[in-house]
Amino acid sequence: MALSINDLKNGLTILVDGQVYMILETQHVKPGKGAAFCRAKLRNLKNNSVLERTFRGDEKVEEAFVEERKLQFQYRSGSMFHFMDTENFEDIAIPEEALQDKVKFLKDNMDVTAYYYKGDILYVNLPNFVVYKVTHTEPGIRGDTAKSGTKPATIDSGAIIQVPLFVEINDSIKVDTRTGTYVERVSE
Repeated sequence: MALSINDLKNGLTILVDGQVYMILETQHVKPGKGAAFCRAKLRNLKNNSVLERTFRGDEKVEEAFVEERKLQFQYRSGSMFHFMDTENFEDIAIPEEALQDKVKFLKDNMDVTAYYYKGDILYVNLPNFVVYKVTHTEPGIRGDTAKSGTKPATIDSGAIIQVPLFVEINDSIKVDTRTGTYVERVSE
């Protein structure tokens, strides 16, 4: 469906040069002289790059209908990650390149959201906050504040993140999967 520039708003997915983009910001401009236009900041959903584009008033933009599906992570086989569609129980294999840096935060049976365009997977979104168990970390030395109070820790998904000095092995911690940062220690 062709959209006019007046229909462009944040969160909408559109096609630009054959690629699927999500609109991050829009600024509609009506100068005193000349035709109106729209400046937009767009994120490519395939490779996560950001593009700034100006659309003229008479320009039409094609809307991209992106399908959202709930998947559950099952196992890894080489460079392929196998998920189960929670609606029809179909096995879906996703290559490591499509998951990008989210691979290090995947846990068995984790529910994720996958976004498809015309049957091709664009990207996979993990839950924002996930609880992990610390599998390895050095003991914190009391009074050692020269290192800003953090130390590296390995979590049960295999990722290494910075945690406060008081975190011990077998502690459960909440991690922000978007940034890979420690949020808080949780009790189970």
